[in-house]
Amino acid sequence: MSAPDLTPARTGRALLLENIHADARTLLSEAGWEVETASGALDESELLERLPGVSLLGIRSQTQVSAKVLENAPDLRAVGAFCIGTNQIDLFAAAANGVAVFNAPYSNTRSVVELALAEIIALTRRLTVKDQAMHAGVWDKSAAGSHEVRGRRLGIIGYGNIGSQLSVVAEALGMSVFFYDRTDKLALGNARRCGSLHEVLEIADVVTLHVDGRQSNSGFFGEEEFARMRPGSIFLNLSRGFVVDHEALARHVRSGHIAGAAIDVFPTEPKGSGHGFDSELRGLPNVILTPHVGGSTEEAQEDIGRFVAAKLRDYALYGATTLSVNLPALGTETTPGTVRLAHLHRNVPGVLAAINSVLAEAGVNIEGQQLATRGDLGYVVTDIAAPAADEVGRRLRELPETVRVRQLS
Repeated sequence: MSAPDLTPARTGRALLLENIHADARTLLSEAGWEVETASGALDESELLERLPGVSLLGIRSQTQVSAKVLENAPDLRAVGAFCIGTNQIDLFAAAANGVAVFNAPYSNTRSVVELALAEIIALTRRLTVKDQAMHAGVWDKSAAGSHEVRGRRLGIIGYGNIGSQLSVVAEALGMSVFFYDRTDKLALGNARRCGSLHEVLEIADVVTLHVDGRQSNSGFFGEEEFARMRPGSIFLNLSRGFVVDHEALARHVRSGHIAGAAIDVFPTEPKGSGHGFDSELRGLPNVILTPHVGGSTEEAQEDIGRFVAAKLRDYALYGATTLSVNLPALGTETTPGTVRLAHLHRNVPGVLAAINSVLAEAGVNIEGQQLATRGDLGYVVTDIAAPAADEVGRRLRELPETVRVRQLS
């Protein structure tokens, strides 16, 4: 539990890692933050060393923000994941320490979809094999093993933002789309929902994974699933590296059972560009390996940079938690000419009354108030006419349900 006084801190230091787009730095700098950047990821010990005095942290997929990091970073107010996934952040520990977490759930969807589609076409036409032969000086003008994607059956595992958009685009190219998701999802266009993963695998000519990073998905796709795929089918994974058994995939590619594969994510990935990389899949025929660049287009990274940085700014300045992945959602609406108290607490009966009692006893008039809850957490923002005294902050912090209190001028 953090316990700062109620001295307003509108700005401070921000640390942006892993080559986050320059627009994020510009936006935060213009809002008053002193922004530090680093091109690569930081490990736990490096984070612990760098985070004192840092109020806003920006990462991508490689930096792991553990419970130990969060519990030893009392100045940290918010973490921005400048990507889709947040499995690299301990969300429970973040909430317990009053740290908001934001991501970019939509900004790079199109970039991932376009890469998947390009790889589906390239693998189905065996362009990688033709390309390698030409570079080796071999002219192999043959249609053997090369197919149109029109009329072929695409199996999408995970029908979220990316999977559903891929469904629409693939159907426009004439593919028949089948999908499986553990939760009920509305089928778009003529896509057909399958009742099980195995049903998709036995139907599809192309299987592509778009599942999330929850730990229960670890090892989700392995020997049994590859064996159930149709002979000569194609496999793609642009989701999370740890969901696929790469040794099993390599065996099925070598045997010819899987005719081609495209992998953008790996169980262990280098911390930054230029570092060494190894995989069981290197050197295999008709296999495309890319360095986790599904969302790495200039357009997507620019949009992500602006989107997540704006979320961090609005939380720090106004207490806004819209689209936070771990805190109750409240918007940026403020009462003009007021000071805002933001109180994050455990969601039990009577907390709002206790907060208002503290304010009333101190003679603080409430100009506006909003409350939201999410699971075990409650979040109250209270607009008051003038800054509250430190005594008010002390009493609010001493409420047994309090997680974090901030005053935003």
